[in-house]
Amino acid sequence: MAETSRRTGLYDLHVEQGARMVPFAGWDMPVQYPMGVMAEHLHTRAQAGLFDVSHMGQVLVTPDDGDMATAAAALETLIPADVVGLAPGRQRYGLFTNDAGGVLDDLMFANRGDHYLLVVNAACAEQDIGHLSGLAGVTVTPVTDRGLVALQGPQAEAALARLVPGVASMRFMDSTALDWDGATLWVSRSGYTGEDGFEISVPESRLEDFARALLAEPEVAPIGLGARDSLRLEAGMPLYGHDMDGGVTPAQAALGWSIPKVRRAGGARAGGFPGADAVLAELGSPAVTRRGLRPEGRAPIREGVALFADDGTPIGTVGSGGFGPSVGGPIAMARIPADIPEGATIQAELRGKRMPLTVCALPFVTPSYKR
Repeated sequence: MAETSRRTGLYDLHVEQGARMVPFAGWDMPVQYPMGVMAEHLHTRAQAGLFDVSHMGQVLVTPDDGDMATAAAALETLIPADVVGLAPGRQRYGLFTNDAGGVLDDLMFANRGDHYLLVVNAACAEQDIGHLSGLAGVTVTPVTDRGLVALQGPQAEAALARLVPGVASMRFMDSTALDWDGATLWVSRSGYTGEDGFEISVPESRLEDFARALLAEPEVAPIGLGARDSLRLEAGMPLYGHDMDGGVTPAQAALGWSIPKVRRAGGARAGGFPGADAVLAELGSPAVTRRGLRPEGRAPIREGVALFADDGTPIGTVGSGGFGPSVGGPIAMARIPADIPEGATIQAELRGKRMPLTVCALPFVTPSYKR
């Protein structure tokens, strides 16, 4: 018997808005609304799009002794990032690695003064909570009474500031608690579209009210998973399970930038995380890494398509691919040999034919964050 998908607190609102619902990571999620994926994508780039991301895992990590240095040190045994140096009210991107140096998941972590708030991928949430629960000196608490929405786009600040004026002074990767109509919101200035915007954790009891209030703002439209995928692809952002997994190292995923000098060889707190020897040895010189690809013509090159050098040698498969509405053509990302120069041509095998692709820099669309 098929397992029943879980529903977020916005399920009824999605249906009311005409969403086409699909199963995703164990949840019923909106893939698109009547506006359609292309228009939703372009609306987010021009104005503001509201995404339901309540399927993602929210987790609190609190030091048992009340000292945030204890929690930071514990988290650094799992995450190759500078947790210790993260100031209160700030957030960073990080990775969980396994003993072989592969990426178990990618996540955001915020210093909220007396605890850390982690946001992890829906499909990995159970695994990640188990991973964290082995840490000494901290209490790990999955958040089960809050939903999560993302408001993304150049008009996101204007729309949200009418409801929550305090967001206007936030800059990229700030994280704070703000009041809306008696409800405490956990707000970060971040997102996964390459646009300015916010991710907002809302008490479950007020989630639909808050979403309706945002949708009443003239700039805001509901956006589904289809446009979320094309937006993050244009922004050159990898998707867990597609562009990286437990068999792919940070350098191979082109995420070495998330590992700062202090955690690298020679740094004050070098290594100390799972797979550190393999991860650190490869930084700066991976044989294979994630690259951007631009197919010729209009036909998208999708995930799993085989890639070849001009001499016919297999060199990888596409991790993420599709049509980039803002770019005006098909785009893709794949892990291919790092020594292939930008501007070089490789081949994709599509329906039995070889199609040329140009290797290009990432991202395809330059992010517009408020620094």
